[in-house]
Amino acid sequence: MAARTLGRGVGRLLGSLRGLSGQPARPPCGVSAPRRAASGPSGSAPAVAAAAQPGSYPALSAQAAREPAAFWGPLARDTLMWDTPYHTVWDCDFSTGKIGWFLGGQLNVSVNCLDQHVRKSPESVALIWERDEPGTEVRITYRELLETTCRLANTLKRYGVHRGDRIAIYMPVSPLAVAAMLACARIGAVHTVIFAGFSAESLAGRINDAKCKVVITFNQGLRGGRVVELKKIVDEAVKHCPTVQHVLVAQRTDNKVHMGDLDVPLEQLVFDHQPGDIFGCVADIGWITGHSYVVYGPLCNGATSVLFESTPVYPNAGRYWETVERLKINQFYGAPTAVRLLLKYGDAWVKKYDRSSLRTLGSVGEPINCEAWEWLHRVVGDSRCTLVDTWWQTETGGICIAPRPSEEGAEILPAMAMRPFFGIVPVLMDEKGSVVEGSNVSGALCISQAWPGMARTIYGDHQRFVDAYFKAYPGYYFTGDGAYRTESGYYQITGRMDDVINISGHRLGTAEIEDAIADHPAVPESAVIGYPHDIKGEAAFAFIVVKDSAGDSDVVVQELKSMVATKIAKYAVPDEILVVKRLPKTRSGKVMRRLLRKIITSEAQELGDTTTLEDPSIITEILSVYQKCKDKQAAAK
Repeated sequence: MAARTLGRGVGRLLGSLRGLSGQPARPPCGVSAPRRAASGPSGSAPAVAAAAQPGSYPALSAQAAREPAAFWGPLARDTLMWDTPYHTVWDCDFSTGKIGWFLGGQLNVSVNCLDQHVRKSPESVALIWERDEPGTEVRITYRELLETTCRLANTLKRYGVHRGDRIAIYMPVSPLAVAAMLACARIGAVHTVIFAGFSAESLAGRINDAKCKVVITFNQGLRGGRVVELKKIVDEAVKHCPTVQHVLVAQRTDNKVHMGDLDVPLEQLVFDHQPGDIFGCVADIGWITGHSYVVYGPLCNGATSVLFESTPVYPNAGRYWETVERLKINQFYGAPTAVRLLLKYGDAWVKKYDRSSLRTLGSVGEPINCEAWEWLHRVVGDSRCTLVDTWWQTETGGICIAPRPSEEGAEILPAMAMRPFFGIVPVLMDEKGSVVEGSNVSGALCISQAWPGMARTIYGDHQRFVDAYFKAYPGYYFTGDGAYRTESGYYQITGRMDDVINISGHRLGTAEIEDAIADHPAVPESAVIGYPHDIKGEAAFAFIVVKDSAGDSDVVVQELKSMVATKIAKYAVPDEILVVKRLPKTRSGKVMRRLLRKIITSEAQELGDTTTLEDPSIITEILSVYQKCKDKQAAAK
């Protein structure tokens, strides 16, 4: 699953150093590897050995950090097709949030993904659509994908879409969804790909934020053997979206759906629709992983990309590995949540299938725990596949820290992102805003210089972009994550430093869940926190205060779960909702969520500083309620 930044140009530079083979070392989790090099001048990374050979991983990494223009300029020139060459490689200033790369240059990502490969090998397979039902995969060539993209682009233009207009794509993973993304890029429109699990209310909010002119969707979706009524959700959403002029509707199933005044049946305009001509990946294209590592990265590099429409356990827990055997997948990139889920089903479902085609296993979306890492490496990869735990963000555009690329045979430590990618210069900052030097230290993870794939702004609110990423630590990009730097200079991500939780790889603000809960008339107050979960990585836990007049609190709890599912998505529903009489607050009225987190993670004896708590007795009160809840659950098992 090569990314834009892992393109052929970088591959040529790395040569034999790409590190795609070799068995990773497997020391116990949490144990640092032996020290290999001293920290660099900033304390941000291992110093490059003086004897580093030209073209080696250390030499290339040092050049990317020291001379970004000399490193990225030739790669961009030689790897991409430019309509107009750039005159300046970069012009960036983190203090003002100015991010400029390849100034003066013009190119079209759709042309880079499609046209150049169609000219060379039009019948090469671009996409393998792994549809919901096993054994029904469809292969789409680069020629077919280009034809579909061009037809869809012309349809968008016919319905008044111009350069700069925004298009909402509300579709599950499919070749048509990929074509929709590429069609927007082809004509200069801006696409917002919205996860097809969002409710009508969440969909409407995202459409309105971007002021979308057109929505592209399917009549229905299929996932895990059940039908998802996509068109009905869109119908409900666009009632509240005044900027939407047209809804383009493609057919995923044979079932008819209501077509209104805004609706345009897509097949009648675009496509010679034939059975099997709908098109398969374990990451949804609604998330950045799908953008970078399912669509743009692989296609720009002429790779064959798998689009996975189904779930890890449909029709059984062997679905991933049956797909690997049937499609002969070489690189498998998925989320720790799915690995933890499949681990519970045991080894038999994995060993039932031939996985000899696999060379590389990847983890993305959230930190992977040691047990899941070991199982993925030992059982799925037969202890022979390279396993890379990747750290990156929507805002970074691609992988920033990962065990590969590296020197040939370089060690890989379980559950650790380890090495910065080329051009990524991480630093750790303390609470005073000073750089933390040395090794065996922790701090806020920042990046000290710009890289080509990073976000440039937030649409419609550049000041928010500056405030969110460059204000906390002036002169640095603040990731929002904490990290630990080992004795060897490797990086281990320790988690979010704000009120964002990562549920099965989906980042969600706790405030968003609290807002949904607040709409219930019987709930005047709530506090939502994240806590460790065996399967999801993190889950939401809600503390609520219920009015005395509310009646049966169990009914209220069920109503709240339904409300959150409707207003946000089913994955956002808290796993636990605990009814309490009051919330722990400071004298100024701020809820002390860290104390709630301590209570449910069995750390109530180590609450830390509680001097700002308005009434310390509330801790005993909540502990008592929580214990009664646990006792009740235990008795019910």
